[in-house]
Amino acid sequence: MNAVGATSAWQKVLGYAVMIIVGALVLIPVYWIVLASVKIKPDIYSVPATYLPHPATTQNYTDALNSVPLAQYLRNSVIITVFLSLIKITLGVVSGFAFSLIKFPGRNILFIIVIATLMVPDQVTVISNYALIAGMGWRNTFQGIILPLAGTAFGTFLMRNHFLSLPSEIIEAATIDGAGPLKMLWKVVLPMSWPTLSAFSLITVVNEWNQYLWPFLMSDDERTANIQIGLTLMQNSDGMTNWGPIMAGTVLSVIPMVIVFLFLQKNMIKGLTAGAVKS
Repeated sequence: MNAVGATSAWQKVLGYAVMIIVGALVLIPVYWIVLASVKIKPDIYSVPATYLPHPATTQNYTDALNSVPLAQYLRNSVIITVFLSLIKITLGVVSGFAFSLIKFPGRNILFIIVIATLMVPDQVTVISNYALIAGMGWRNTFQGIILPLAGTAFGTFLMRNHFLSLPSEIIEAATIDGAGPLKMLWKVVLPMSWPTLSAFSLITVVNEWNQYLWPFLMSDDERTANIQIGLTLMQNSDGMTNWGPIMAGTVLSVIPMVIVFLFLQKNMIKGLTAGAVKS
């Protein structure tokens, strides 16, 4: 084996080693959560720790569903996530298309203003948003939770940059054929954008599912509180932490995100592969 071949082999070995280490760092905590969710209480606190349940039990899942209205919190999270994601994805696509492919006065200045909002931490606007929503009587309502979170500067930035990378020849041909903005977006631009749109959708859905601070401030009612608040209430419900039901609740809260990932992964991987080939 020549020097070039030896170097290539070592690079592959190093690459696989890094992937195994990173995979372990990600999967070990996940395994521990799932393991704790099926352990009996003495096993969870046993020293040294046990790496298999003795015996396995589903009682933690029953306790998680009964200690707090977890199914209600899951339903609320689905409602909040679906509406917020639809709003953000729609706004991101439409505004990104406008800033990239439609010429209008002040376009660049408006885009800079939108991007500048990314530099403002969400915590800075919490007090003013809270005063506004509370003054409108929207505490403990879905609209009070959803509307202040509906802005999507990141989505605008991501989709604009993607739309600018599309082949200009196709855009020009569609324009010559008389395609208006809506037809251009729906018939020409979006069919070429599914990988990026899938990535944007996944990021948005996961981010909205994991919202905690604003829903916590806006809701103290189980009719509108999301799953993160439910898990917090479960932790504090009896004055001490019973990790078995909490881990079971955590597993239940993760399952919807796994389903979303499995649904979107094909287009995401296709986009990443295409990007790697182009580079």
